[in-house]
Amino acid sequence: MTKKDKYTASLREIEVRLSKGGDLIADMGNIAAVLKKRLGFFWVGFYFLKDNKLVLGPFQGTPACVFLPIGKGVCGTAVSKKETLIVPDVHVFPGHIPCDPNSKSEIVVPLFDARGVLRGVLDIDSDEIDAFDEVDKIYLERIGESIKKYW
Repeated sequence: MTKKDKYTASLREIEVRLSKGGDLIADMGNIAAVLKKRLGFFWVGFYFLKDNKLVLGPFQGTPACVFLPIGKGVCGTAVSKKETLIVPDVHVFPGHIPCDPNSKSEIVVPLFDARGVLRGVLDIDSDEIDAFDEVDKIYLERIGESIKKYW
């Protein structure tokens, strides 16, 4: 299966789960599980914007940082810029916050609600350098779009 095929299958499964769900936190746990299972990511999770910081939400992978400051690290920078960030090598990213030393590359997608308010991020890490590309960005942003109507 190609990466696009894996994402297409993931998106289908996620949309079915969201339509049958009803609790966004539980549904996000399932989204993280689907992405980890189907795409084999090292770490997949959500951070929620709360009290001017990011707070860890549902995830799949190794233990993670509980709080992340806005404007620092990959997640905090994605929030400040309100755009998806692809970082080929997190160890050279200015202000990188190392939650797990095995993480080598990262993609972070800001998540907005139906009114356009920034609510958090989808954060995915790889244990390989330069693991993410435009295909990841396109499909992960689609997943973000799928979530927005459930906030």
